[in-house]
Amino acid sequence: MICTKRIKDKNFQENGGKFLKNQRVRIFSEAELAKATNNYADDQKLGEGGFGSVYKGVLTDNTVVAVKKSKGMDKAQMNAEFQKEMSIVSQVNHRNVVKLLGLCLETKVPLLVYEFISNGTLSKHIHNKGSRILASWTNRLRVASEAALALDYLHSLADPPVIHGDVKSVNILLDSNYTAKVADFGASVLMSPGQTDILATKIQGTLGYLDPEYLMTGILTVQSDVYSFGVVLVELLTGEMPNSISKSGEKRNLIQHFISALETNNLFRILDFQAADEGEMDEIEAVAKLSKGCLNSMGVNRPTMKEVSDELAKLKALHQKSLAQQNSEETEHLLGESSHSFCKNASPHMNHPRL
Repeated sequence: MICTKRIKDKNFQENGGKFLKNQRVRIFSEAELAKATNNYADDQKLGEGGFGSVYKGVLTDNTVVAVKKSKGMDKAQMNAEFQKEMSIVSQVNHRNVVKLLGLCLETKVPLLVYEFISNGTLSKHIHNKGSRILASWTNRLRVASEAALALDYLHSLADPPVIHGDVKSVNILLDSNYTAKVADFGASVLMSPGQTDILATKIQGTLGYLDPEYLMTGILTVQSDVYSFGVVLVELLTGEMPNSISKSGEKRNLIQHFISALETNNLFRILDFQAADEGEMDEIEAVAKLSKGCLNSMGVNRPTMKEVSDELAKLKALHQKSLAQQNSEETEHLLGESSHSFCKNASPHMNHPRL
């Protein structure tokens, strides 16, 4: 027991515990998180990434959390990854970014404790045809706008700015209200003020979503996130994954297939949902054209994340206004029918009381 305590104390100090315990972040014990996750049982596993696995846990006060645990690779490398992710998430505060609740410093490689996001990944809802959350254009547009807001915040308003580095539908989560939350900062980098790119020591990210310019040059830029977000928009529109399999069983490049459909006026043939009316068709076409801009092979020719976010916010506002107008017209129509029915059925000899 004494040896175990000494090891935990040593890990705590090496992992920056003296400094971190004075920060506004909760410090968890190793035993506390082991109990919460049923000792990291397989049935508690929520997902797996480059850094490690994420487990669902329930604390003694019944708070549900997500615990990120390293794969037990090289300690120096894992610690560097942890320090990088912690330095990013501990200073990021946005309603559309997953919150860091605390950490455990008693293990060789520290554990990160995040808020638990109950409705899983955007990818799950796009590709599981049993999910009805994305059945309407209203929800698809809203989720796209919320994710864009988070990325715009990381690029423009976070201090220092952040390049996410691995934007994909698996890293966009939906909470109990189906609000989008951007997650997983294992591939992210902090930028110096005025800096817009960084020469990566190794290519990180996910094939199909990776910026081709970044793949060729090894230079990661804020526009690399824009490209990846463009892929997510196409995924939201078509319901297909990058490098998907066509109905004939052949592999095809989703991006080329999408751009070809857009340029030959066949966009509405490849959509994963039905547009409700002409207004929605116009909005869908606008988002499709925005996606194409994000997917430009040259980063300098892509819109900024702020421009993307502003355009989606504008389309969302127009959509909500249109919905409100339709609801108002339907209400007036129903009230008119109700009034007409009442007058038709009322007796002509009815006595009206005097006030």
